[in-house]
Parts: sequence; C-alpha cells; structure tokens
Amino acid sequence: METMIRQKIKAVRKGDQSAFEDIVSFYQNKVYYICYRMIGNAYEAEDLAQEAFIRAYTNIHTFDERRKFSTWLYRIATNLTIDRIRKKKPDYYLDAEVRGTDGLDMYSQLAIDQASPEEEVESLELQSYIHREILALPPKYRSVIVLRYLDELALQEIAEILDIPVGTVKTRVHRGREALRKRLRHV
Repeated sequence: METMIRQKIKAVRKGDQSAFEDIVSFYQNKVYYICYRMIGNAYEAEDLAQEAFIRAYTNIHTFDERRKFSTWLYRIATNLTIDRIRKKKPDYYLDAEVRGTDGLDMYSQLAIDQASPEEEVESLELQSYIHREILALPPKYRSVIVLRYLDELALQEIAEILDIPVGTVKTRVHRGREALRKRLRHV
C-alpha cells in the first residue's frame, strides 16, 4: 500500500490533482478519527481533518520520501488539533442544560449512528466517561494516549508524528496513564 501512496505522491508533485483525491480517500477516516479522539467534537474534527489534507497538499514538496507518508500526515493532523485545543476556550459544556428545553443537556444532542442494544448501554456510558476523562488530560498527554491506545500506533511512530524522542513518548504515555488512572480511580 505504501508503494501505491508513493506513486500517488509523485503524481501529485507532477501536478495530478486526482492522485491526491485518492490519497485523501485512503486516509480520510484515519485522520478524522485522530482529530476526533483528541478534540471530542465531530464538526471540529472534520474541519481539522480537511485542514490537515489542505496543508499536506500545499506542502507535499516538503515530504521526505524516505519516511512513511502516513506518519507525516498524522503529524500534521495532530499538530493542528493540539494548536486548536490550546487556542480553544470552552464555550459550552456537555453536561450544561440546553436553554429552552426541559432538563435536556448537550449529551442528548449528540448524534448516534445506530441504536445500541440495552445490554451495551453501561459499556457505552463507561466508554463515554473514559473518553471525556481523556479529553480532560493536558494536550501533551492526551495526544500520546490517543495515538497509543485509541489509534494503536507504535511508540516509534508516535515519536515521529509528534517529532519528539521515543523516551519522551514513553514518559508521556506513563504520566498520561497515571493521570488518567487517578481521574478514573472511583470507576
């Protein structure tokens, strides 16, 4: 697959825009989920993923072909998401009541693609709670926890995406896990 991506990159560099469409099609879900798991908002994740592809396209000439394209693209997406998190001030809270409703909160406004069976409700609530706690971690820990445990990337790949040493990744994973463990100790 990496060979096909490298061929597409060469075609893009020669001016073939349709080759980049193929690259986007291949990576769009993965980039979206990286952004979504870090930011926790579907609309912002879509914007960030789109911006990541735009940046990748406009900077394709800087891509080092000796490296994996996915790592380079994920780094762009992760950096954009971290920047957005740093700039973002929370203007709403999911547990805040929606004005004009009778006790509905923002959680009730989240779209669910598919109704889950009753026996999975508790599991879904726990997953949701854990995800909220991950979102509450500082960005430097949140990014490594998301990349390591939700996206299941190797430590070396995380180091390349974040452009930090593997030892730093290990430290942040450990500290992020400890911070998360403290936040989840009563579960």
